[in-house]
Amino acid sequence: MALSLRAAASLAAPPPRPGCRAASLVRATAASSSPPAALDHRRRRRQNVSGEFFVDERCIDCSTCRWMAPEVFKRVDGLSAVAAQPSSGDDRTKALQALLSCPTASIHTEKPAKDILQVHSTFPLPIADDLPGVYLCGYHSESSYGATSYLIVHPEGNIMVDSPRYTPKLVNQIEKLGGARYMFLTHIDDVADHRKWAERLKCERIIHSGDVVDIVADVERKLTGSGPWNIGNDFELIHTPGHTKGSVCLLYKPLKALFTGDHVAKSEESDEFNLFRMYSRQSVSVQLDSMQKLLDLDFLWVLPGHGYRIRYEDAEAKNSAIKSLLSDYTS
Repeated sequence: MALSLRAAASLAAPPPRPGCRAASLVRATAASSSPPAALDHRRRRRQNVSGEFFVDERCIDCSTCRWMAPEVFKRVDGLSAVAAQPSSGDDRTKALQALLSCPTASIHTEKPAKDILQVHSTFPLPIADDLPGVYLCGYHSESSYGATSYLIVHPEGNIMVDSPRYTPKLVNQIEKLGGARYMFLTHIDDVADHRKWAERLKCERIIHSGDVVDIVADVERKLTGSGPWNIGNDFELIHTPGHTKGSVCLLYKPLKALFTGDHVAKSEESDEFNLFRMYSRQSVSVQLDSMQKLLDLDFLWVLPGHGYRIRYEDAEAKNSAIKSLLSDYTS
């Protein structure tokens, strides 16, 4: 998995995540399926197979398209490319969902996709049958290098986890699901368009005070200390410093789902946990202490800010994976 860290204006900028280009990126307007043909073909990566879908050279290797539509997109020569054209209606829908979610609008079709409006209406996307009410927002933001935002629909008030790109079509769909009472920001890197969402949805934003800088200075609730904290009866917030000083995970207790932000995620190449230490802003001992906390938490799902989700069969499998990671650093 390729991860990228966006520095807040008043923080020292870390190096870009693996596979991401350090140069500034030219942002296309929200995920058009048919920008000017001359521009597309000049930038089309040669690693794409021939056919309708292709990835252009602005790809930042965020991996979003690869886990959203793995049958179509693969990592080739360090960036995403179309490895196989969609072979079914389901594959095509997933490819178009990836097109709309691409943070740099780097995915295109040779001709305008007539079904693109229908695909817009599929967001937010349900994740799994055993995660009822948990959705992918899609529309990943370039300012957070493609971080994933989630929506949790809950009778005590919906929660948006981190911020997607502000897009009117997504706004309308989320409002149909009841909007959001809270916006929980796992850490400073993935706040994206949080102000626009808060203004529209009138939601209460939550972030740890350790990550408060100018761009989130107006957030309504700033967590202090080491917690834990709660949102109602079903959600616990766990302070997991290491990636940033104010990194916090959200545990949805009834569904045993942990939203980890950039604290920890699954490696793209294997099923193992990865801390991506070269991009963390605190010491390894701090982040390992935060990992140790996860042994005592009751969860089976890991829903990260970047990359691939994980579902463990049982607590023993989850704890075994955590202990394996810890041993890699202590042995």
